[in-house]
Amino acid sequence: MLYQAHTSRALLKMDSHHVVKLTLAAFAARLPFSVRKGAVQRPFTPSRIKTELLSGLTVALALVPEAVAFSFVAGVHPLVGLYAAFIVGLITAAIGGRAGMISGATGALAVVMVALVASHGIEYLFATVVLMGVLQILAGVFHLGKFIRLVPHPVMLGFVNGLAIVIFLAQLTQFQVPGPDGIKVWMSGLPLITMLGLAALTMAIIWITPKITTVFPAPLAGIVVVAGIVIFFGIDVPRVGDLASIEGGLPLFHIPMVPLSLETLKVIVPYAMILAAIGLIESLLTLNLVGEITGKGGGASRECVAQGIANTVTGFFGGMGGCAMIGQSMINVKSGGRTRLSGISAALFLLIFILFASSLIEQIPLAALVGVMLMVVIGTFAWQSLRILRRIPLSDAMVMVLVTVVTVISDLAIAVVVGVIVSALVFAWSNATHIHAKAHVSPEGARIYQIEGLLFFGSADGFAEIFSPETDPELVIVDFINSRVVDQSALQAIEALAMKYEALGKNLQIRHLSRDCHQLLNRAGQLMVDSDDDPSYGLVVDYSIQTGKLGSGH
Repeated sequence: MLYQAHTSRALLKMDSHHVVKLTLAAFAARLPFSVRKGAVQRPFTPSRIKTELLSGLTVALALVPEAVAFSFVAGVHPLVGLYAAFIVGLITAAIGGRAGMISGATGALAVVMVALVASHGIEYLFATVVLMGVLQILAGVFHLGKFIRLVPHPVMLGFVNGLAIVIFLAQLTQFQVPGPDGIKVWMSGLPLITMLGLAALTMAIIWITPKITTVFPAPLAGIVVVAGIVIFFGIDVPRVGDLASIEGGLPLFHIPMVPLSLETLKVIVPYAMILAAIGLIESLLTLNLVGEITGKGGGASRECVAQGIANTVTGFFGGMGGCAMIGQSMINVKSGGRTRLSGISAALFLLIFILFASSLIEQIPLAALVGVMLMVVIGTFAWQSLRILRRIPLSDAMVMVLVTVVTVISDLAIAVVVGVIVSALVFAWSNATHIHAKAHVSPEGARIYQIEGLLFFGSADGFAEIFSPETDPELVIVDFINSRVVDQSALQAIEALAMKYEALGKNLQIRHLSRDCHQLLNRAGQLMVDSDDDPSYGLVVDYSIQTGKLGSGH
């Protein structure tokens, strides 16, 4: 009894901060993914848990209006978008390729879904989302995510800049109100001034807060302060509840009610493939961007599988599917979220809003959320890209601007694909014009052409123009020590050249083949000497060319 009394008095003397600290420490010890003492990584501390939870809360607050808006874009009920944000966000945060990323319902997917919903109904959308998830899982199993490495840096900069502009333009819709005939019109007068003032105040709070304290995320401070002012003074401005009610129950398991027939597959397969591609491209680019900011590694294939599992589950629970959200991911990262706890807590907070706190969340002014997103725009846009436009190659500058423009006027995935294709064409043209040779005569009287540059489809014609079969001696040697044989066009060019020398009664040989080049020519049957003793430029072996293997016809 004396011990219990003493303990009670001691607890009463503790300040509330110390009690909260002890509670968080006890919670950290029970986290399944926390790092225990003695491990290499730093364990979850009470401070880190607080930062992650507050960051997750900030993200959840910003997720609500976006999920509702994207639901309207897709032509479905707001809860369909909110359930997708919860399920996709929770699963990808738990098993995704990179901690700190936020996933949910996105506009890039919604604009594709609207045609499907309008023509076939929402049940076909759910079936499409399930198939979309399966395709994304297969992409991860077959490691197709590694092809994101082919995205050049100018394309990444264009993608980021374009997305920042898209996020900015999306916020402009919040400055519209229903007109007399039901068509939305722009605000004017006092309502517009009030909306702009509150958004500016939110941005100012977000900018000032880190200079004063880092106890809680700056975006959350902006939302709470501005919401408090609006509610306390009863300022008449659009609020979250004006978009739609977010009140609902738990998502229920639901098998899509569509006929199991070939006709159904003909309908959903094209949409599923497009959605899967868009979702993976946006997710993998966001994965790279978050990795650059946080300095942490991640797995592209793992992210593909996580996105696939999340969308498959979402389709069976009445969600519209989703992918990584760069805007929300930036909010999370800027708020201090660095672990999976922030993403998991964001999803759980969102579910709590739906189940228990809808009336409170619906009172948040849209101006506060607009201010948060505008700060995201400022932080996302790669301002340094404007300074380096004159310093980088003209082709890279053109690709960057092209991807930015296509992102704004079309779609993120299309913009990235266009950027990669244009970059590849520029690279091919550059290498096609750079192939040349250094020629000299050996002591034995053979003429040796030392090729410089890649031999591929773009440089095949230039390769043929290097040689002079009529004036060359009886023996000609093509040295590939500084070149590589890349594709079938290169094989065709070598055989055509050998046939020219053969017709003149001369002998053409090649030397210094790398291992992969040797295998390429040997598989084509062009090497008369079946030897693999020159794989690493160690020995000089001259290979004769056997013509007629690929044919000279078109």
